[in-house]
Amino acid sequence: MWRSPATSYLVGRTLNSIYKSAEKIQISNQIIGKAMSMSSLEGQRTNQSVDRYPERNAASTWNFRIGENVPRKDKINFLVNTLLDLKNSKEDVYGTLDAWVAWEQNFPVGSLKKALLALEKEQQWHRVVQVIKWMLSKGQGSTMGTCGQLIRALDMDHRAEEAHKFWEKRIGIDIHSVPWQLCKSMIAIYYRNNMLERLIKLFKGLEAFDRKPPEKSIVQRVADAYEVLGLLEEKERVLEKYKDLFTEKEKRSNKKSKSSSMKGKKSGRIRDTPVSDGVTGAIEDIQ
Repeated sequence: MWRSPATSYLVGRTLNSIYKSAEKIQISNQIIGKAMSMSSLEGQRTNQSVDRYPERNAASTWNFRIGENVPRKDKINFLVNTLLDLKNSKEDVYGTLDAWVAWEQNFPVGSLKKALLALEKEQQWHRVVQVIKWMLSKGQGSTMGTCGQLIRALDMDHRAEEAHKFWEKRIGIDIHSVPWQLCKSMIAIYYRNNMLERLIKLFKGLEAFDRKPPEKSIVQRVADAYEVLGLLEEKERVLEKYKDLFTEKEKRSNKKSKSSSMKGKKSGRIRDTPVSDGVTGAIEDIQ
C-alpha cells in the first residue's frame, strides 16, 4: 500500500523509538536475570537453613531481595564485564547502571569507585567518563576526587576541550580552595594540549590568592609557556620568584637519600610510606 513521504517518516520514527525502548528493556532483563542466577545458590543455601531450623524463623518474615546475598566483589566484576561488553552507547550504559543499582538499598558509591578503578586498569577511558557522568546525574560522587578522575579520563580520551569546560563550570569558580594536586593535573592537561594561554590564566589566578606552587615542575611548565608565547620577562619573573623550589628540591632529595640509606642499614629494608593524592573536600551537586 502506498504511503505519503510524511507518513513514512512518522512510521519510521515510531518504529525506531519502539526498537530503542525494547533494547533498554532487554538490557535490564539480562542484568536482572544474571543477578538472579548469581544469587540462586546463596538463596538455596539459606532456604535449606530455614527448613532445617524452622523454630528460629517462626516469628520473622523472610524478605529476599535480588542480589542481597551476592558477594560485593562478584557484583563489581559482573558490572565491569557487562559495561565492557556493551556497545558505545550512552543510553545502553545508563540503562545498565540503572538496572544494576536497582538491587541496592543504598547507592553503592564504594562499589562504583572500585568498578571505575577496574575500568581505568583496562584503559576504558570513554566508559569511565560515562559512569562518572551518570553518577553525577544522580547527585552522587560530587567530590574533588571524582571530578579529578573525570578530568583525567577526559584527557586520556583525547577530550581536553571538554575537560577545560568542566573545569571552568564546576571547579575553577572556586579556585582558592581547589587542592594543588588537581590544579597541577589541569596545568599538565593545558601544557600537553598546547593551551598555553589557559595555563597562564589558571596560574595567575592561583597567584592572585597567594598560593605558592608546591613543585618545581609546575613552575617550569609555566615558564615554558611564557617563553613559547614570547613573554620572556614574565618567564624570568616566575623563575626568580620561585627559585627556592629548585634549590630546596635538591636539598630535600639529598637529605632523603642519606636518611634512607641509614634506615636501610638499621632495618634492612626501606619503609613504605602512604602517598596521598591531595584531593579533598567536596563541591556542589552537579546536574
